[in-house]
Parts: sequence; structure tokens; C-alpha cells
Amino acid sequence: MSFQIKALSPATFQHLFPLSSQELAAHGAVRVTANKQPGFPCRVSLVDAEVGEELLLVHYEHHSADSPFRASHAVYVRPGAVQANLSPDEIPLQLRSRILSLRGFDQSGMLLRAELAEGTDLESVIESVFAIPAIAYIHLHYAKPGCYAASVHRST
Repeated sequence: MSFQIKALSPATFQHLFPLSSQELAAHGAVRVTANKQPGFPCRVSLVDAEVGEELLLVHYEHHSADSPFRASHAVYVRPGAVQANLSPDEIPLQLRSRILSLRGFDQSGMLLRAELAEGTDLESVIESVFAIPAIAYIHLHYAKPGCYAASVHRST
């Protein structure tokens, strides 16, 4: 089974970059500087920021489903980041190098299956989650902090 990992759109965050610290706070965001690498994973480029690089840490609703599983969390976004355009079955290094939580949802946003995976084993775990026909999409989260990483869809 083929799958497609999707990054967040930069358009969602562009209006935040020119804001002052006070204005960012009103949007649930702060400006931060990467102090280690890896450690500041941009959700648009799906690349970790370099040490010294500035990012925004933003509150983001990643699962807006009208279900009990509606969810949001903090995400890092680099200014000027270009949205990752991954090939089917491609997994970026940012995901390969971490322990991930996979959450498989049906069309109505109900959680049907949850798994943990080492990034190096991600393909097989994605395939096992998508083996359930009712699962429409998967959300990947960084297992330790719990933050949203990316979505996974069946590739056509």
C-alpha cells in the first residue's frame, strides 16, 4: 500500500512572522531560536532548524474534526520555509530520527487505532494502520513531547 506524508502549508503561518512579541502572544505564539540540532522540527519543510535559526512556536489546531478527538498542540515553523513536497512512500529524515505516535482516524474524525513506532520502522507501521479499511488518514506525533508532526494519506 502506498502512502503520502503531508506537511503544513506555509500560508497558514505567514501573517505571524512580522508580528511583535506581544502580537504573537495574542495568537498563542512565541519567537524562539534553535539551540540544538535536531530539536526544532519545522512542520512546513519537515526539516529541523539549524542552531541559531529563528522559528515561531505556534499553537495549531491540527485535528479540527467535529469529534471528541478534535486536537491542537504547539508546532515549530521556520520563516520562509517551503512546504515539503514528498514523493509517495517518502519519509523525511526529521521523522526517521524520532519515536512517533501514529493515530489512525476514520472519515468522521474518530480514532480507530493508535501505535508507536521508531522512525526507522515507519513504513511497516503505516501499512498496518492503513490495513484497516475504515481508516481515512493518520496523524503522526512526536511521541515524547506529543506534538503534531504531519499527516499521512493513502496514495492514489
